[in-house]
Amino acid sequence: MAAGAGPGAGGARSRSIVVLTGAGISVESGLPSFRGAAGLWQGRRLEEVATPEAFARQPALVQRFYDERRRQLLDPAIRPNAAHLALAELERRWPDPVVVVTQNIDDLHERAGSRDLIHMHGELLKARCTACAAVHGWQEDLAGAHRCPGCARSGCLRPHVVWFGEMPLELDAIQSALESCALFVAIGTSGQVYPAAGFVEAVRGAGQAHTIEINLEPSAISSRFAEHRRGSAAALVPALVEELLGAPAG
Repeated sequence: MAAGAGPGAGGARSRSIVVLTGAGISVESGLPSFRGAAGLWQGRRLEEVATPEAFARQPALVQRFYDERRRQLLDPAIRPNAAHLALAELERRWPDPVVVVTQNIDDLHERAGSRDLIHMHGELLKARCTACAAVHGWQEDLAGAHRCPGCARSGCLRPHVVWFGEMPLELDAIQSALESCALFVAIGTSGQVYPAAGFVEAVRGAGQAHTIEINLEPSAISSRFAEHRRGSAAALVPALVEELLGAPAG
């Protein structure tokens, strides 16, 4: 990004930044992308284990799918990578808000130190009660007759994740951040899942922000971004943060 472009220009107006992260940033920490390998899990399409209908039909199978993902995330070998750490550093040092909107259900941004964070697709380390709607931190397997810590009913807990056909979380807050930001960066996203794939259009519609896509290869919506940076998020995100801050990140 040229000197003076993007959030550095514009006088007294906000220089807030919105960062959208997708599976590509977590893959570099060792978490598999369940969109890869033809979207299959044990011979089943992801949609067969990630919909309300699948949960109603085969709850044990769906719980097992998320139990496996939760155990993978809790493996000590899975840690935030340089991209996660750089975004947390940007939030600490940037004078205006830096909002990270993630499509990922892992906790790697939190572990890296990000605080202004929106999990639009939910969180794997939380469970939601289908009886009382309470959300609780959860690290155990959900398969089985666990009681809700809130209402004490058994067998009512499900992963606190947004399944296909369900509404993503905090869309009003996301829209507000997009419309007021001076820089929008999408990292490791496919550009195929809406509404996240439409965020760049919301930013363009507001007419004041620079847009950057960071990805190994062009996404389905690459043409909508003003700037493209191709390569590893773990290499390119720290470089962008260093550029923005004018000093080495960290």
